[in-house]
Formats: sequence, structure tokens, C-alpha cells
Amino acid sequence: MPFTILQGPANGEPVTFGAIARTAGNGRMRIALYGFGKMGKAIEAAATARGHEVVLRVNAANAGTPPTGADVAIEFSKPDQALANMRLCLEHGVPVVVGTTGWYDHLHEIKRLVDEKQGSLLWASNFSIGVNLFFRLNKTLAGLMDTRPEYHAHIDEIHHIHKLDAPSGTAITLARDIDLKTQRYSGWNLREKETAVQLEQPTTNNDQALPIISDRTGEVIGKHSVTWSGSNDRIVITHEAFDRSGFAIGAVVAAEWLKGRRGFFTMDDVLDLS
Repeated sequence: MPFTILQGPANGEPVTFGAIARTAGNGRMRIALYGFGKMGKAIEAAATARGHEVVLRVNAANAGTPPTGADVAIEFSKPDQALANMRLCLEHGVPVVVGTTGWYDHLHEIKRLVDEKQGSLLWASNFSIGVNLFFRLNKTLAGLMDTRPEYHAHIDEIHHIHKLDAPSGTAITLARDIDLKTQRYSGWNLREKETAVQLEQPTTNNDQALPIISDRTGEVIGKHSVTWSGSNDRIVITHEAFDRSGFAIGAVVAAEWLKGRRGFFTMDDVLDLS
């Protein structure tokens, strides 16, 4: 039977994560938001609920505006804007939390800039608390399955039609962690949705790229599944988000944690999952 993590209530009621949702962890902050679409608005709502103030909202109309007067910046824009926003924040000495995906080819470049500026940057392919626990579950399962060659893995991810990058950053993180925990997978490749049935079939290839199937449909917030298939059964773990509030709360929690720190961090540091 699939193991499923469901994030957020299906009935639209406000979501909470116990103490995480109730109290700000690092005092009142002034926040600059880079990217003010649906996700940016959800982050503002989460930040306000936790007692913080949004002092700057940056979109296409005022791109390039520095984060003057902000204690921390949160970046959820687009892949072609994210690098410029990160550089802008680091050059102005403002810690920045980055949730945009699709820029990871420049990860080492940004890390060098953080070191050069003695700045602060925290990035994640997904800021949901549930997804980061899902990452840990995926690592554990991959380690167990590495000794079971009769099972073979693939990843399915579904998002709304407005998401520009494929596969998702979350799917890439899942694939990377399976790669690190197993001997037989090296990297990943994007496969057509129609090949899903073929991926259920056993294979004798012991050194292969992990298949990822991406689908863009409707207004799906985000759903990720990791499947290990054998001849007689399969194991499926799934995380499904019902709304954006979980991602928004996680981003604000990350900003609270980052304030006052220097270095290059991920959500593993925030949740002490490293």
C-alpha cells in the first residue's frame, strides 16, 4: 500500500504546524519579497500572521530594486530572474532565502559569491516541512532498496500548467538522493508520461539514470511519488500538497532561522535533518 504524506487540508481550512505556525522564532523581521505572484502573496500572508512586516514587493515592474531596509529577503520569482535577485541581495548584505528552482547549474557560482561577500543564503527545492520529511523518508527507503536488485525505481511529479521548469526541483532532489544512496543509479533522465507502464517492467541494467516523469495539468499545486517496482509488487511513497500555505510557512520559518547567521544553507540545516 502506498505511504502518503498529505500537506494542507483539502477543505481549504487554515493549515498549522504546531509551534512552527504559531510563533516567530527570531523576533519581528522586515522582509523583502522578490516575486509577488501567488507564492509571494502566500508568503506575505504567512509572514504577517507570524508578526513580520513585508517592506518591499518586487515583480517585473520594479525589477532590480535593492532590499534597502530589509532584515531578510525571500526569493520566489522565475529561473531567469533568480540569479540577479540573489546577487542583488548578497551585494547589499541582506540574507536571502531562495525558493525559485531551475537555476541549479549555477549553484557553485552562487556559493562562491556567498563566501566572497561573507553573506547568507538558504536555498531549497521545496520549503514545505512535509516535503523535507518526505526527502528523509526517500533516502531511508533508497538505502534499504539498494540491496534489493529485483526492484527498480522511478519518480512521478505533477504540477500546474504555469510551472515553467520540468522536472521539478523537488523531483531532482529526490533523484539525487536516490543516486547518493544506491550503487545502480547515476543521474536522472526525463521520460514521457506514456512510458510509465514500461517503467514498471523489470530491467537488467545495473547502472542507469533514474527515470522522472513530469506532467503539467490544471492547477495542481504539487504531487510527487517515488515508486519501487518488482515482479510481484511495488512500494510507493507520495507527498501531495493541497495548497501553497505549507510552502509559504516553511519559507518564513527558514527566513527566521537564517537571520543573524552567515553561510550557505539548506532546509536540512533549518530542520536539523543533515
